[in-house]
Amino acid sequence: MASGSVVIERFMPWAASATEADWDALYRAQLPRVYNFFRYRVGDGPDAEDLTSATFEKAWRARHRYRRDLAAFATWLMTIARHVAIDHYRKRRDHAPLDQAAHVADAASPEADAERRSRHALLARRLATLPDRERELVALRFGAELGHREIAKLLGLTETNVGTILSRTIQTLRAEWPEGDMS
Repeated sequence: MASGSVVIERFMPWAASATEADWDALYRAQLPRVYNFFRYRVGDGPDAEDLTSATFEKAWRARHRYRRDLAAFATWLMTIARHVAIDHYRKRRDHAPLDQAAHVADAASPEADAERRSRHALLARRLATLPDRERELVALRFGAELGHREIAKLLGLTETNVGTILSRTIQTLRAEWPEGDMS
């Protein structure tokens, strides 16, 4: 005779919660996505690291509430990350600008590295001027690397609306970028 949990899973597949998931694998797979989301929202450094940690801690504590039939694990986790970011801003009541969009070590020359930092600082200033909704869409799309469908589901928008807002936001950012410096 089958055990109760097997029977429940067979007839209600959504009942198999994240409690049975391989958390080490999920953590490794989702860590860069969540951290990058926070980098786009609050910048590099301790704040992004702390918020990433808080997101995974909340996900671990709420793992019994995850339901596969409602959303993919990544979408569920990014929903938690969004709420962590909202709570962070409620506590601080100010918006920290994005210092750098990427902090990747490479064998570039000091001049190229300075140029990259300068472009990242300019991008951070441009992102800081965007309304919250547009900045969040950019963070979800390019920081968390979510697709339009995932973002739409997460924010309660249509895919078309997400695409339109992102397209207009990127056009605005490009229009404000110094001529010939979009690399």
